[in-house]
Amino acid sequence: MSDEAQLLARVENGVGHLTLNRPRAINALTHRMILGIRDALGHWRTDPRVHAVVIDGAGDRGLCAGGDIRGLRENVLAERPNDTRDFWRDEYTLCAVIANYPKPYVALMDGVTMGGGVGVASHGSIRVVTERSKVAMPETRIGLAPDVGGTWLLSRAPGAIGAYLGLNAATMTGADAVWCGFADHLVPSDSLPKLRDALLAGDEPAAAVARFAVDPGPAPLRAQWRWIDDCYSAATVPEIVERLHEMETDAATAAAAELDDLCPTSLVTTHLAIRRARMRNDLRDVLDQEYRTSSWLLDRPDLVEGIRARVVDKDNAPRWNPATIAEVDITEVERVVL
Repeated sequence: MSDEAQLLARVENGVGHLTLNRPRAINALTHRMILGIRDALGHWRTDPRVHAVVIDGAGDRGLCAGGDIRGLRENVLAERPNDTRDFWRDEYTLCAVIANYPKPYVALMDGVTMGGGVGVASHGSIRVVTERSKVAMPETRIGLAPDVGGTWLLSRAPGAIGAYLGLNAATMTGADAVWCGFADHLVPSDSLPKLRDALLAGDEPAAAVARFAVDPGPAPLRAQWRWIDDCYSAATVPEIVERLHEMETDAATAAAAELDDLCPTSLVTTHLAIRRARMRNDLRDVLDQEYRTSSWLLDRPDLVEGIRARVVDKDNAPRWNPATIAEVDITEVERVVL
């Protein structure tokens, strides 16, 4: 597939229609795709013929699995880290553009919507999930920390749920995503083609979504809210782990075991980043914080190693450095996450 075909951007009946078009990679975002979305939104912003924007993903697996992390690793190995920094700068800037877009921006978050997929979807004004949705910020699995405004969203989830989602790289259902503030409406997947047709026919977006939306039902995460709050409201990651072990329940024990497998530096960084994001009142300030954090983590060995273990070799045996949470220099992390 050519680079030009990775993003489809066209106008139909007054609707700017963006389709992420890398279905084999679950539409993972390349730099060219980010720039293409940016340019299209820039043109449509002042085009009086365009009254709304719809973004969806090609194929049936999901909107977007995230950024093209294989390419990120290749940049580092080829001693081109600034190529990745440029990608992040443009990606995070795009998130701010979407959050402040003056026209309805409808994101169809069916299937997998993770990492960078959340960035191009969950800052929109009308965010639609289905019962097939799998929404997550899984960065601690690869030696990174939640970005694309993820710490902003996580910091505003109920109670300490955001800390749990960010640290454990946990996946939300569609109902969870609505409850946690990552989405607004749930539309059954078998109704999604009709909703898309209505939107692209020029129907008023909010009214069209309302016709097809249903009660998302109880969020599975809400049933676990009490023990998550009890543990993840702790002031430090070591204290969270200690509380999880003291809980002596299957769910808490499983959560502690998950943390043992994730990048220690990413865990400490993510925890502090979410707490700092909660104190900020502007998404742009949080995106600046995330850019500093991501750039710092890019210079560390964990990110390349995490992508190797999870995506390239798929041995799921990353060798983190440092190897334990106790060895992470919290002072250095605090210096980065200002």
